[in-house]
Amino acid sequence: MSLNQSIDSALEKSVGPHGVDDAALAAALARTEGALDRLRQHYAEGTLPLLRLPEKQDDLAEIRAAAAKLKDGATDVVVLGTGGSSLGGQTLAQLAGYAVPGVGALRAPPRLHFIDNLDALSFETMLGKLPLSTTRFVAISKSGGTAETLMQTIAALTALKNAGVDAGTAFFGISEPAKAGKRNGLRDLLTHHKVTLLDHDTQVGGRYSALTNVGLLPAAVFGLDIAAIRTGAGAALAPVLAKKKPAEVPAALGAALAVSLAESKGKSIGVLMAYADRLERLTRWYVQLWAESLGKDGKGTTPLAALGPVDQHSQVQLFIAGPRDKLFNVVLVKSAGLGPRMDAELAKLAGEPGFAGKTIGDLAAAEGRATAETLAKNGCPVRTFTLDKLDEATLGELMMHFMLETIVAAHLMGIDAFDQPAVEEGKVLAKKYLIGS
Repeated sequence: MSLNQSIDSALEKSVGPHGVDDAALAAALARTEGALDRLRQHYAEGTLPLLRLPEKQDDLAEIRAAAAKLKDGATDVVVLGTGGSSLGGQTLAQLAGYAVPGVGALRAPPRLHFIDNLDALSFETMLGKLPLSTTRFVAISKSGGTAETLMQTIAALTALKNAGVDAGTAFFGISEPAKAGKRNGLRDLLTHHKVTLLDHDTQVGGRYSALTNVGLLPAAVFGLDIAAIRTGAGAALAPVLAKKKPAEVPAALGAALAVSLAESKGKSIGVLMAYADRLERLTRWYVQLWAESLGKDGKGTTPLAALGPVDQHSQVQLFIAGPRDKLFNVVLVKSAGLGPRMDAELAKLAGEPGFAGKTIGDLAAAEGRATAETLAKNGCPVRTFTLDKLDEATLGELMMHFMLETIVAAHLMGIDAFDQPAVEEGKVLAKKYLIGS
């Protein structure tokens, strides 16, 4: 494993009354046995395809070929999709610099754009400024009926038509295969325009789809090693399949910690604070994964995204001195010795002679460690993840870890990790207001 999880600073014996006591944690860990047995059963029977993705290889050539076709002659690639159809791809693409401040705009073409929100002015401006003759679009919707994605796709197809660009070469799509008696608007729309479509796995929901073509296609466009992403995911799954004790399965330990702190100590908020720009979208992906999977039947805890060191100057004041209702999950990437090194004369001139010879990575590492320790010293329960390096395998492992942790936490809460009834209700009502029926 390339990541190390520690819950030492979340224990009552380490941080005091706001930490979890041994008995509550042990009881929750014992309850995870059922979830782990069920995961192993799903794996053996092939009834939860997510668990077979780490070893799956036969679709990678198709994904790479689609990525090559998308990049060929392209200045821009626009991914249309919302929620799970976008956030997993964004998380992986950020590893290659996507949406990294000061870096993303400097990448060599093709530029990658994820349009995951719906804003009339933003979308109109983008279509008006993109060089449509060298722009490629990828529309993603599992069901094919996502209203936001359908409207974006229709608007993009219209813009291409007006510009005299063939949609068949400018567009790609990912959606479920056609099924008798079930309407798939996106597939119908794109098939009519002779657009190539990849099949979305019917048994892998959007927020769990990062390891499918949904997430791996954008990753491949940016030249990432998509096989390594899956291999890393396998490292997170391995302790489950090896029938390790729950305390030796990081995902089970994390789920037991979160649920036992919520149940016994009222920790209703889980903060994920990552100390790396390239993990910023991971925190957003995690928020959707946890919230949409667990927020049901009056249950669940509220996920909150944070980024270090910047949020030391905005949220940490509240974290330490505000309500004691949070579990903190701090992700640290080893960065000591990395980045620009400080000139001794300039450091002295700035009034910080101690900076001499230090690197920006030294300071980032020191601040991450200091935040975790300060939270713990003030009695806040803290779990830390330490990553030796941030690469495809590590990110795949981290993402699979959180997916497994979410599934196990759902078992502990007695809810279904894979549906989202409240979201579906809102979608129906929105369409009703739109068409006035």
